Amino acid sequence: MNTPQSDQQLPAGTLYGIGVGPGSKQYLTVAAIDALQSADVIAYHCKHAGSSAAFRVVEDYVDAHQMIEELVYPVTSGNTDHPGGYAGAMADFYRDAVTRLSAHLQAGRSVAVIALGDPMLHSSQQHLFRELRDVAAKTTIIPGISSVSAACALTEQPLAEDHQIASIIPATCPYDRLVAALGACDTAVVIKLGRTFDKVRAAAEEAGVLHRATVVTRIGMSGQRLIPLATATSDDAPYFSVVQIHAAEQYTDAQGKPDSQDVDRARKFAADNDHTDATNTGGVVVVGLGPGNPQWTTPETSAALAEADTIIGYDTYVRRVQLRPGQRALPSDNMVEIERAVMALDFAKQGHRVAVVSSGDPGVFAMATAVMEAADDPAFAEVPVTVLPGMTAAQAVASRVGAPLGHDFGMISLSNRLKPWSIIARRIHALAGADMAFAVYNPASKTRREQLVEMFAIVSEYRSGDTPVIIARAVGSDSEQVTVTTLAKVDPSIVDMRTMVIVGASTTTSYETAFGTRVYTSRSYPS
Repeated sequence: MNTPQSDQQLPAGTLYGIGVGPGSKQYLTVAAIDALQSADVIAYHCKHAGSSAAFRVVEDYVDAHQMIEELVYPVTSGNTDHPGGYAGAMADFYRDAVTRLSAHLQAGRSVAVIALGDPMLHSSQQHLFRELRDVAAKTTIIPGISSVSAACALTEQPLAEDHQIASIIPATCPYDRLVAALGACDTAVVIKLGRTFDKVRAAAEEAGVLHRATVVTRIGMSGQRLIPLATATSDDAPYFSVVQIHAAEQYTDAQGKPDSQDVDRARKFAADNDHTDATNTGGVVVVGLGPGNPQWTTPETSAALAEADTIIGYDTYVRRVQLRPGQRALPSDNMVEIERAVMALDFAKQGHRVAVVSSGDPGVFAMATAVMEAADDPAFAEVPVTVLPGMTAAQAVASRVGAPLGHDFGMISLSNRLKPWSIIARRIHALAGADMAFAVYNPASKTRREQLVEMFAIVSEYRSGDTPVIIARAVGSDSEQVTVTTLAKVDPSIVDMRTMVIVGASTTTSYETAFGTRVYTSRSYPS
């Protein structure tokens, strides 16, 4: 280290922990530059004297009057002749580093410990900062651009959006934990690659995410590259590399269906990576999570989800499942029910315990029918299929206003994706003509608006304008909205796919209370 010109006793100095970004001067922040230029001492870790990627980022901003402390690692792998082994060598290293930097702080000098990326994310300076914070008069952390966010910027793929949960996974963790974390993630970035590349690639393949992983190397440095993990080798991944696991939704075709290669990979994974007990028979259980509130998921369904090793379903519903370590989630678009069902049966045939998830009740406009239809095939004759009941949306909506479905009632879906409008219209006539209250599933979407208007027109042929109509959106969620109106006043424009409509009968009554509007359908007809 440089020899200080004066060691007079002064108030203790300030300790800075500075993130200098992933490896390029262009990612250095203004706050980092200001802190660097104000420091008396610049300290950095390095493998051998003078070799530091972090210092190369900041060297243009270091003046001759500033002192430099090179913290040279005694060993960078597990091999050492230190009597205490690797742990002993590193303990001595940190003890010496703390002593040296404490002397500067106690002499009143400000010390900046620099590190690549962000100082609070798997950083080399974190241990030093913990040891030195009680010595310094003041401590300041300067955040830096991490390799995680920089990698996502280079791939132009978000780390997370909507309800996705992003994971940051150190490649140095045990293999089993790595597989479990990758299998359970929505999206992820695996850091600390380098020597661990082969382990990470094998774990990604076992977890079924290899096809949606990209290696990002030497971000902002010479040799920066983007390489699909599936085709990369250890030679492509130096220490300054990460792997980004992209969201499963990106691996669909233009119609939102899983691409055929994606389905084939999943099926091959089920066949080639069967880690179930040979004596254990696989199977499919089809469950309903309820309309939205976790409290509406039954204990029976929760137990089935906990026992499954593979969770399959529409992306929005899969995200509602709290995955345990080792579980694999395979989300997909909401228009590929049969493909999902076949995939589930394929996995079960290989001995896996598969849970197919739906919202509400799986047997009401949900996945149970698709699974039973796909299972009606000699190829799946030996695969057990169980359907567990759940609370359907009609029950939840009805409960919010009282008992509008308290007598004979019907349920109908206005979606014409799998049946023609002529059939739907005929059934609306039948329901309205029978004077039954009925619940309407899938009433409208962004592009399908006219059916709901036509439905109200048909019902108006049979019922008076003061017939109660319930419009309920996102029941069970924080954005729940429930409106009680009438057939004459209903506004179809407020209805979307997250909405359920209940239309009353001639015997349905609404009344006002201090707690809101109440609705019920009488148990009897006037004599």
